[in-house]
Amino acid sequence: MASAGASHLSPAMASLPSPLLPRALFSRPISLLPFRRSTKCVSHQSASFSASTFTWDDFLQASRPQYSDDDDSSDLAGFVEKIRLCNRGSEMLSDFLPFVVEDQIVGYVHHGLADHLGRFDDVFTFDRDGFNGSRFGGRVSLHPSLETPEDRTEAVAHVVKCLGRELIPGIRNELYPVKSSFGGSIIFSLERAAAPYFGIKAYGVHMNGYVEMDGQEYLWIGKRSQVKPTYPGMLDHLVAGGLPHDLACGENLMKECEEEAGIPRIISCGAIPVGAVSYMDIDGYSYKRDVLFCYDLKLPEGFKPNNQDGEVESFKLIPVAQVANVIRRTKFFKPNCALVITDFLFRHGYIKPEYTGYLDLLHSLKSGDCS
Repeated sequence: MASAGASHLSPAMASLPSPLLPRALFSRPISLLPFRRSTKCVSHQSASFSASTFTWDDFLQASRPQYSDDDDSSDLAGFVEKIRLCNRGSEMLSDFLPFVVEDQIVGYVHHGLADHLGRFDDVFTFDRDGFNGSRFGGRVSLHPSLETPEDRTEAVAHVVKCLGRELIPGIRNELYPVKSSFGGSIIFSLERAAAPYFGIKAYGVHMNGYVEMDGQEYLWIGKRSQVKPTYPGMLDHLVAGGLPHDLACGENLMKECEEEAGIPRIISCGAIPVGAVSYMDIDGYSYKRDVLFCYDLKLPEGFKPNNQDGEVESFKLIPVAQVANVIRRTKFFKPNCALVITDFLFRHGYIKPEYTGYLDLLHSLKSGDCS
């Protein structure tokens, strides 16, 4: 297993002078430009970079309080942009058919994927009297012969395997529970990678690990491994993981704490559940309907995270105000992790009611179906 190193930016480091970088580098809607040590500005026209090419030095420059003369920490536009990145494609909702099992809507299927599912008429059925304009009618269901959760799980798994990685990439061989709401009964289980392609509501646990030193709060931030299949090299809060079918939230969080940051259970059991964020994101055939349960864990000053599963390249301990600056100004963070940290910023008083758009931003953290 690869091991990730951990370090922190001291208050002294945080106050070091640095070149002021023009705000245009951060305000472009699709730019992911990194920062360089040179005092010369890198223009969007002259260079193109992926989000994963930035370094911790780039992060440090982006986090500086002395950012530019017109930078305003009360301007919430950068946070609003991160919300939008997790809630794309609402205009495409009419392209999806409800996925109904046991008279409950458990997901949504794009009509293009329904074309492929139509080959498996012993697994899927289609309502011919629907209203969506698709030749399949108004909804997708499972064949009535599939009466038990076990039968449904096996049958749908066979279909996912037959569809292949071109239609459903990133197969993980990890099952997610399929149910209409968090407290509902499990109707069947589905390969994790297939969940967004069936519009299944997925749940996860996300934890901010913070430290208090000399009256100031710091967050442990992780940089994802470059070999991660999703968002390689981008930034995360300390711990996160999807919620599988056989684990409760608290138990799953302690497991993820140990795997991702080497946090022993005697410490991770102190994590406090603080709420949830949600979003709905459409991209092609994929319809992500995610609910993330948020946790805070206050860590000892001397604790240093140590990744155990090879998914984190390194960790840094950063003043919370500087983390907020990076979220506002860049796209260095994995989008849904930016939401979870934004929730932390609200609860710890870094985003204030006096800021224009406060309530709209707060409400938007639950843009998805939080049920």
